[in-house]
Amino acid sequence: MVLFRKVRNKLLRLEKFKTYFIYALGEIALIVVGLLIAWKINNLNEIKKNRIVELKIYKSLSQELDTNLIVLDSAIVDYTKSIQMLQNTINYLGIQPKELTQDAKKLIVNLNYEKTIVRNEAINSINATNKFEFIESDSLKYLIAAYPNELDSFNNQQIKIENIITNRLKPVIEKYISLLEILPENSYNYKRVKNYGNQSNYPELLVSREYQNGVIDRLLRTKDQLSIAKNLRFKTETIATKLDQELHRP
Repeated sequence: MVLFRKVRNKLLRLEKFKTYFIYALGEIALIVVGLLIAWKINNLNEIKKNRIVELKIYKSLSQELDTNLIVLDSAIVDYTKSIQMLQNTINYLGIQPKELTQDAKKLIVNLNYEKTIVRNEAINSINATNKFEFIESDSLKYLIAAYPNELDSFNNQQIKIENIITNRLKPVIEKYISLLEILPENSYNYKRVKNYGNQSNYPELLVSREYQNGVIDRLLRTKDQLSIAKNLRFKTETIATKLDQELHRP
């Protein structure tokens, strides 16, 4: 800059105004080019930093979704089995068999239900913070923003099934069925109390409206849950595939 100033002063002393003007324009142009180059370098550095953050977000979310895919595959199998079990149970509704097999009794009083835990830490972190701004793909942003609603639908349906089991089926089963039957027949406790405890009444249970409605409602809710699980798995796989593409993008 000192050199430029000396040249300018010399031109002014020699009254070479035209040459001075051209030289001044060149100097200004040189400064502008320098500023543009500096801005470009800074912009490239910023893009690089954002890409690093973006990749970290993608990797964290990808791991979470891969886990959810495994969990959902298992849940879909379990829901399918549960539907078959409940359909078999319905075959006993409204009839009064004189004697039920042990397998039939186990089927009728089956309240087994394992809650499926789908992870949402990474997806919620993205939606609740400024991490969302680092995602370049608009289609991926849309999928990520909509995913929590899919999770809520899945979890809410689980709660409905759990309520049917806990608040409707369990009380009516305990009303008619003695828990003594779960004791091994060769155990001392079973032999001692079986003649004195209240006996189970399967025929009354099977014609009970509370039990019939509970079983049917559980079946319908489980069918809905199977559809929701399949849809959630599709959405999860869609996001996972999109993430994989973004992770391998140059």
